[in-house]
Amino acid sequence: MVFRWTGNKPARHYVRVSFILALLALWLGGTPAWAGTIQRVEVKNDSVVVTFDQRVADASSFLLASPNRVALDVNGASPGGSVESGGLVSGVREGARDGGARVVFDLARPAVIADGKFGRDGRVLTLQLKTVDDSDFARAAAEGKLRFLPPFNMPDNGLIPARYTVSLPVPVPSKTLSLPRVDGDADRPLVVIDAGHGGFDPGAISPTSGLKEKDVTLRIAKAIRDQLLASGRVRVALTREDDRFLVLQERYGIARKLKADLFISIHCDSVGTGDASGASVYTLSEIASDKEAAKLASRENKADIIGGVDLGSENADVSSILIDLTQRETMNASAAFARLLGREASPLMPLKPNFHRMASLMVLKAPDMPSILFETGYISNPNDAAFLDSPEGRRRIAMSVERAVEINFAKRLASN
Repeated sequence: MVFRWTGNKPARHYVRVSFILALLALWLGGTPAWAGTIQRVEVKNDSVVVTFDQRVADASSFLLASPNRVALDVNGASPGGSVESGGLVSGVREGARDGGARVVFDLARPAVIADGKFGRDGRVLTLQLKTVDDSDFARAAAEGKLRFLPPFNMPDNGLIPARYTVSLPVPVPSKTLSLPRVDGDADRPLVVIDAGHGGFDPGAISPTSGLKEKDVTLRIAKAIRDQLLASGRVRVALTREDDRFLVLQERYGIARKLKADLFISIHCDSVGTGDASGASVYTLSEIASDKEAAKLASRENKADIIGGVDLGSENADVSSILIDLTQRETMNASAAFARLLGREASPLMPLKPNFHRMASLMVLKAPDMPSILFETGYISNPNDAAFLDSPEGRRRIAMSVERAVEINFAKRLASN
């Protein structure tokens, strides 16, 4: 869109324009220099509530072992205020760190952060803890930091009369979704490849070339399909073969309706600043799977077929057990494939040091179908972007997936 200034405007016009530009600069110019102080830290059974005297920038947490602790870093805050421990937390310590404060929670027994969010005013952070065993704690500690962002609000100084948002309605999942074409021999296992984003959702965009994630993922998905079909060992379907938008539930819903044996969602990573590089893979975290299993078990209509069992004929307790067993088996299969992919991709493409991660991602929540989300590289990094959108880069990515898929199904066949 091109703007042209026409005519001679009075001085008041330039004052108004300058004022608006100044507001935009404050809004878009990076992280505000908030400087809140911790008023109090309260532990209530399995939750931690941290209250600040004013808005803070953001917060992140990570786990420390031997002894087991949860560390909380708050940017734009200083330590202080009262502390109450109890429940899962045996002690709380505060200290200053560069650019903010650190709060360390000594755990009475192993626990992880199941959820965390700021209140609407950005002054109260609530963390939900969940007890786990030692092995789960060690695995969660290796996953890195969780980040919590306060809701963004324009300055409430009376200069802006009202806030507004621009939104685009997202369609509900279609009940009559047409299924894609399946290629390959009918007696082979089925792999569904999902090209992330599409249609009016471009995904991440390269800041240097304008390359859109939705276009890159579609080209990579087609390259993987062609490589898998050339092997002759699997059948393949794509959730989309053109530039169209699909609701997240439709993506893994297509794969479930096709009774896929493996679901791979293709994406590109992105960061606002820095030179992050390399591919990574996500599988469903145990915390996320527990929530999804609970949600599925509590549905009034349990007609879902999980692992070949119609839950509609089972009572709530049996349904919950069946879902939990099926989902844990699925998670193990997903994690095993993620490790295979890392091993086979290592000599062919750049990988992040912590290649396998876990997260609560919607496309991974099919309870009875091994699923991964493959972040093939950083579209925000010029070198990664050039690799991802080159024929050679797509060939290497496709070879990595094809090798992992072959080994995955060969192992499954040998174990039957």
